[in-house]
Order: sequence, then C-alpha cells, then structure tokens
Amino acid sequence: MDDQNKNLILATVLSFLVILAWFLLFPPEQQTPDPNAGTEEQATLTAPAPPATTDGQSSAPDAVASAEIEATDAPRIEIDTPALLGSISLEGGRIDSLAMKRYHETIDEDSPIVDLLSPVGQPNAYYALFGWSPGAGLEYEDVPGANTPWERTNDGALTPENDVTLRWESPSGLVFERVISIDQNYMFTIRQRVDNASGEAVRLAPYGTVARHGEPTDLSNFFILHEGVVRMSDGELQELDYDDLPDLDVVDREGARADVIDVAQNGWIGFTDKYWMTTLIPDPGSSFVSVAKYVDGADIYQTETRLPTLDVAPGESVETQMQLFAGAKEWETIREYQAQGIEGFVDSIDWGWFFFLTKPIFAVLHWLHAVIGNMGWAIIVLTLMIKAVLFPLAYKSYVSMAKMKELQPEMEKLKEKSGDDRQKLQQGMMELYKKNKVNPASGCLPILLQIPIFFSLYKVIFVTLELRHAPWVGWIHDLSAPDPTSILNLFGLLPWGTPDPSSIFFIFSLGILPILLGISMWLQQKLNPAPADATQAMIFAWMPWVFMFMLGSFASGLVLYWIANNTITFTQQYAIMRSQGYKPDVFGNIRRGFSRKKTES
Repeated sequence: MDDQNKNLILATVLSFLVILAWFLLFPPEQQTPDPNAGTEEQATLTAPAPPATTDGQSSAPDAVASAEIEATDAPRIEIDTPALLGSISLEGGRIDSLAMKRYHETIDEDSPIVDLLSPVGQPNAYYALFGWSPGAGLEYEDVPGANTPWERTNDGALTPENDVTLRWESPSGLVFERVISIDQNYMFTIRQRVDNASGEAVRLAPYGTVARHGEPTDLSNFFILHEGVVRMSDGELQELDYDDLPDLDVVDREGARADVIDVAQNGWIGFTDKYWMTTLIPDPGSSFVSVAKYVDGADIYQTETRLPTLDVAPGESVETQMQLFAGAKEWETIREYQAQGIEGFVDSIDWGWFFFLTKPIFAVLHWLHAVIGNMGWAIIVLTLMIKAVLFPLAYKSYVSMAKMKELQPEMEKLKEKSGDDRQKLQQGMMELYKKNKVNPASGCLPILLQIPIFFSLYKVIFVTLELRHAPWVGWIHDLSAPDPTSILNLFGLLPWGTPDPSSIFFIFSLGILPILLGISMWLQQKLNPAPADATQAMIFAWMPWVFMFMLGSFASGLVLYWIANNTITFTQQYAIMRSQGYKPDVFGNIRRGFSRKKTES
C-alpha cells in the first residue's frame, strides 16, 4: 500500500471514528415526558431571604421561616406587550403567568404559543417573587411575602407604556410600594419602596426569587446543552444542572441545600432552558448575595438575589430596584441588554467549549441571515466563507495530491527496485517526496480542521434560538430539526407516516438531504480511481453510505452545511488538480467502479 492510500485511509477512518463517537455520545434529541408530573395543589417555599444581620448583609441560610403558597383565585393584573402575554397575581405580587407571543410550540402557526411561567396549582409551577426580609425588631408579618394581599393603586394592564403600582401596609405601620414596569421585549423592572411610619427605626433587606416546582419535564437531556441554574458573579460564569442542586453541601434548618456566592459588583442568576430563560439582575455595580438552592421534601429549585440590609429611620423612606429577564434568549436582544450594562449576559447562551469558534460563527451566520433573509442560504454562504478562509491549506493539499498522482509511475519503479527491503523503499520515497516538494500528509490537514468547525456549527444550530423553526426551501421548514421526508414512504407519495424517532427503524428513514449528502460524498470519492487493493476499495465504497445513515437524523442545517462543503470541495479539488496537469476522470471512475462490482459478483 503506498503512502497516499495510507494517508487517505487514515483521514477517512479518523473522520468516521469522530462522527461515530459523536453519534453515540450525542444521539438525536428526544423529549421524554415525565410520567409522574401532576397538578400541584399546594407547595411549601422556603422564605427567599433570611433575617438581616448587623453587618449590612443577609445572613447565611439558617433559621429561615417558611411560607405556604397555595393555588388561589386571587385578582390578577394583565401583562400585554409586543413579546409577552400573561398576568401578575395580587397575592404576593407574584409574576407567575407568562407566555411568549413570538414563539409557537410547533412550526404550525396555529399551535399554542410557548408558555414560560405558570402559577402554583399548575404542573411544574414556575414564578418570580420579590419582597423584604425582616431585620431586628421585625417579624415576618411586618414585611410583604409570598401570600401578601397587595392592592393596586392605578388601572390598566402592564404594558411598555403603563406601569403597575402595588401598595401594602403592615400591622406595624410600614408602608410598602412596588412599581413594576416592562420594556418592549422581556425585561421587567421592579422598584420597591418602604416608608417608615411606625415611629421606630427598622432594618430590612430586599430580595428576589425565581422558583421552579419540580424538575422541568421538557428537558433536552443532551450532553452538549446546559439546562438549569446559570449565573454570573463578578465576571465568572457558573452552570449548575438540576441534578447538581440536591447534592449541594450547605444545608439549612429548613432542609434546603444551597450554593451561596457573595457578589461584589456585577452579576445575575436564574434558570436557563434550551431557548428560554428567567434571570434576576440586581443593578450593575451593586453588591448582593447570589443563591442557588434546592428545597428537600418540597422538590423546589430556587435562585435568589439577596440585597444588602437597609436602615430606615422613623419618618424616612428607602427605595431599591432589581430587574427580571423572563423570555427568549434572542441573541440581538440579550446583546443589547449586555450593552446597557448587564455584564456577560450573552454568555447565558450555551456556547460550549469551542466558544472561540461558536461565537464568531454565529455572529457571521446571524449577519448573513439579516442580509439574505433566509437561514438556509445563509448557511451555504457561510460554508463558502469558511472554505475561502481554508483555501490556502486546501490548495496545498490538492496540489500535493495531484503531484502524488504524477509520481505514481516512479513510486512503482522504486517498489520493484527495493523488493522486500522496506527501509530502502521508505528512504527512496522520502527522497522522491523531498525532490518533488511533496508532503504526503498534507491531505489530512483540511479534513482535521473541518472537525472542530463541524462540531461548532452543530452547537450553534442546536442551541441558538434563531435556528429554531427557521425554514429553507420547499419541505425544509425547520433547520434545527432532521429532514422530515422519508424514503420509506417515497417522500410522502405513499399513504403512511415515518417511524417514531425512538424506534430503531428511524435510522433507515432517510430524507432527501441525507441522501444528497451520501451522493455528494460518493462523487467526491470519484475524483480519484478506486484503490487497487480490494479491502481498501470496499472501505471507500461503503463510507459515503455509512455517513449518510449516521447523519440522517442530524439537524437539517448541519446536513445542508456538509452537502455545501462537499460540493465546494469537489469543485476546488477538480479545478486545482486540472491546473496541475492531472485530469480527474470522474465518469470513467464511476464506470470502472460498477464494472469491478459486476466482476466481483
């Protein structure tokens, strides 16, 4: 076997093994509903913030009282913005009903819009709660909590043009006011004020909480995607999966396990899903305590922001502010919030280990989409740009391959002269390569460089919201999902559906794009004659079709990238080899391949 064939086989086998490992480690995304999910009639929530201490900060989570939150028919205030639809419960002032107008559950425009938050009493309750923790001389009934019956002091729904103002007076004479505003997208601003009419100095600490009752039932459960707690603490990003929270070391007297971080200046904390997020954001430049918590027994996951304790003299007032992001992880929207001062907010999108590739790849893809108006064509143009960047390496590789073809007669003569002396053969070949300035390993480099780019693009297509339900042409209505057509029903011509994704037969349910992928790889092989060795020829003959089945269930956008990459590579290689005097006989190689198969049979 000559060095050219060795290197070609090595590169092919490496690529095959990488894709095989990827397929086994990261199988096609499947959502498994939780059979135990039910309706919650009542749940216990650990009080989000403990009593304040004399040092100006909230204490560690011990000696914490608890409050029962029950499903009730409390009055509600409507939320109606260009992006959100929902309501606020006047009991506790909880933001606990929210859906996103711009996003539907399926590609069908008549399907329901995506729900984000839901009140207690609904499966997997998920809500945001704000309040005050009592300090020395105050009891929990002196401050507003999860069940406080607020009164509103103005009319109308919460809109970008109309704020909502809530008021509550405690038995001790403290008057609390909460003003809730919202922008055109997904950012709430909560301003809390307390007037001390009690006649005595008081101490109390503001807090914000996002709580989830039970682990979400629609988790992707995909190794490359983080879903759970995400937070930024003075420039350091941390991610905690739902499975991590019950194993936290710190346990308070209420049985809650917590991970507590003191944030000096900038930070935020919340829960992230694949495409959606709910995050508490204290004012940039302010200190706070960031808490990730799991309440044993009640099965409640919580994130909290505990702000410093405030002293309020008789007759004085204090005011504090916090923001709540609740909505879709739109790149442009989140980037704009980051530009307004929320440090590292773009990193709430899970860019992964190859962030140095995924971030610029997505930025370019997003720009191309804005220019072209179609994400599928943007992927094809992105492929052209990547191939242009890698062209110098590809040029050297293909020139080397063409020269190797020219050296074939001399290599055959060298083999005859060397006989069984392998050392003499290797030395002769090295001299031949050096004399003709040929690098036999150069053909592997472009293939190896494609691997991290392939993985990075896979990550981008999988995690970014902009690819969700993005159409291309014809039958491709969602580039983040596999090709919906199937050879098993002749691409919709026969009157039956395709196998369920959980079925072993799904891998044989090839769509049009995967088949085109196999053909493009097969044609690329035909630029060169099949190896003389029968084993090598068989391996190469099967490779395109093995890849076709393996990638058949991958996202359409990724398969589209691979097809475009193969097509451009074929064109480049053909043109460069022709420019070097070697004329690939594609159709002749195809004919010889079929003749060889007939002879073998």
